[in-house]
Amino acid sequence: MTQQNTDERPGIAAAIVVNERRVLMVRRRVSEGQLSWQFPAGEVEPGEAREDAAVRETQEETGLDVAAIKLLGERVHPKTGRLMSYTACEVVGGTAYVADAEELAELAWIAHGEIPQYVPYGLFEPVQDYLDAALLP
Repeated sequence: MTQQNTDERPGIAAAIVVNERRVLMVRRRVSEGQLSWQFPAGEVEPGEAREDAAVRETQEETGLDVAAIKLLGERVHPKTGRLMSYTACEVVGGTAYVADAEELAELAWIAHGEIPQYVPYGLFEPVQDYLDAALLP
């Protein structure tokens, strides 16, 4: 699969950041349809690896320094039609805060049992599988 969608828009890289048995989620100021809460994410820049884009977007949006662990998967998002990649990341430094106040309204560290309240339509299966393993005791 290529980095580009059929309509030539760049792919979106999402970071699945887990720390202390919680996953980082952000709420955008402007929802994308039903998407309000989501993972830190943004467009992959030309020549940029998906994993690098996930790390960069997390830093830009939340001020948190993370390192990519592994690419969990890729799909065309059923709600937005955008090509999405999902990268598992670990925190290497900093404290999460709303660094990009123009884009984000708030952020939260979510426990496993809270995920359905934030993402009622369910998660991409490889992401859910990863979070099941990472967040459950």
